[in-house]
Amino acid sequence: MKIRTSHIQFGSLACLILIVTLSFSQVTVSTPSSSSDALAPYHYDTYTEMTQELQTLAAQHPDIMSLTSIGRTYQGRDLWLVKLSRNVTTEEHEPSLLFMGAHHGNEKPGPAVLLFFIKCMVENYTKPSTECVSGGYNNDSVSPDQVRSVLNSTQIYLIPMVNPDGYEANTRKNCVPNHGPFGLTKKVTSYGVNLNRNYADPWYLYYLLPTQYGCLFCLDDSSMNYHGPFPFSENETKAVKAFAANHNLSISISYHSYGQFIFYPWMHTSKPVPDEKTFLSLGENMSRIDGYTLYTGKTYLVPRYGGTLGTSENFLYRTCGAYAFTVELCLERAPTNAQVMYTTCLRQTEVQLYLCQRALSLPPAKIRHQE
Repeated sequence: MKIRTSHIQFGSLACLILIVTLSFSQVTVSTPSSSSDALAPYHYDTYTEMTQELQTLAAQHPDIMSLTSIGRTYQGRDLWLVKLSRNVTTEEHEPSLLFMGAHHGNEKPGPAVLLFFIKCMVENYTKPSTECVSGGYNNDSVSPDQVRSVLNSTQIYLIPMVNPDGYEANTRKNCVPNHGPFGLTKKVTSYGVNLNRNYADPWYLYYLLPTQYGCLFCLDDSSMNYHGPFPFSENETKAVKAFAANHNLSISISYHSYGQFIFYPWMHTSKPVPDEKTFLSLGENMSRIDGYTLYTGKTYLVPRYGGTLGTSENFLYRTCGAYAFTVELCLERAPTNAQVMYTTCLRQTEVQLYLCQRALSLPPAKIRHQE
C-alpha cells in the first residue's frame, strides 16, 4: 500500500506478532476440518443487540467511551451517539471526526463497520504494542500504538445507525407516515422519507430545475427517494443537524452500500468545491488503503449536474466546513460471507485511523470563508 507519507505520522505498521486480538462477535474464525468448510453466514446485529453491546462497551471503558442519545425516531428508538477520546467527558480543542452508518435501513454493513471500529479502539487502547489486528488490505495491520495515538489526540464521534426504524424494517427509508408529498393530506398516503435526501443542501433545486434533478421522482412520497415535505422534516436528520451545529467537525464519513467506491461534494453540480485539492488528497489515500474507486471529475458515478440533492455530504461540507465523504461498502447491500465482512471492517478501520491522523494537520476548509 503506497500512501503519501507526508500526510501520515503513524507508528510503524510492522508488528512482531501478527495475531487477531479483536473480539469480533459476529465472526467465528476456526480451523476448518476440510478445505470445503466455510464460515457460518454473517450475523448483522439487530438494533437491540447493537444497543446492548454499545451499553456494555461504554460501561467497561468509561474513561475513553461515552454513549448518549441525541434524539428518538418516529417509532421511539434512540439515536445513539458514541464518543471515543482520552478525555471522553471533556470537549477539547482537538480535531473532531464523525462517522455515520445506515442512513438507508436496508444497507447493513455500515453499522457493522462502525461497531467493529468502536470495539477495536476500546479493546486495543491498553494492549501491548506488539499485538496487532491483522488481515486487511495487502495484509496490513492495526496496532495498539495507532489506537492510542488517535484517542490521545482526537475526538471521534459515531452514529452507528442513523435510521434504526428503517434498519429494523429492512427498508431504505425511515418509517414515518406520509400525508402526501407536502404533508397536507389527512390521509396516510405512504410511509417513509429517504433521510439522505432530507438535508437542506440544496433541497430547493428540485423545484427550480425539476427536469435536471428528477423532481417527480423525489416528490412522489411513495418513491424510494422521497425527500420529505420540507428540509430536516425528520427526527433523524434534525438530530444530525443539531449535533453538527455544536461540534467543530474536521472530517466525516457516511457509510452506505454497495459498490466499493468513494465520493465527495458536490453531489449536485460539476462545479469543483473550494477544497478540491484537499478532498482529492484525502480520497486518493483512502482509496489506496481500502482498494475502493475514488469517483471525481469526469469519472463521477452520479453526474455532478443532475445528481443528488439533500445529502449529508453537501450539508456537512457547506454548512459545517467538514471534509465529508460517502463510502459505498461491499458489492451487495448486505453480504452474508463472514470473511468478506471481516475484511471490509478491518479495511475501514485502517481508513478511519488514517483520517484521524490526517485531521491533526488539515487546514480549515476554505468554504468556511466563502459561504
